[in-house]
Amino acid sequence: MIVMTQTAVGWHIELEFQEDDTHTRAVALVRLSDGTEVKAHGHASRHHTDANQPRVGEEIAGARALNELAMQLLTKAHGEIDSASGRTSHSINV
Repeated sequence: MIVMTQTAVGWHIELEFQEDDTHTRAVALVRLSDGTEVKAHGHASRHHTDANQPRVGEEIAGARALNELAMQLLTKAHGEIDSASGRTSHSINV
């Protein structure tokens, strides 16, 4: 009988925002189980004719930061695959 053990792994992603009347900046940070931290930034600008809706700016800047975080994680994973295999692997697509 083969017994398989599973390890539960979880990531907590932190998002922080800085805002003024026209700009929202977001920083996304994740700490990985290998001890590394991956950080990414996102930005949103409000057009002067749009209503001031800070939540919308946060959503846009946050989404952009998370998208950049995802791309950095894919690049990191791709490099680790190449290092472990000793060859160049196929690109990892989103």
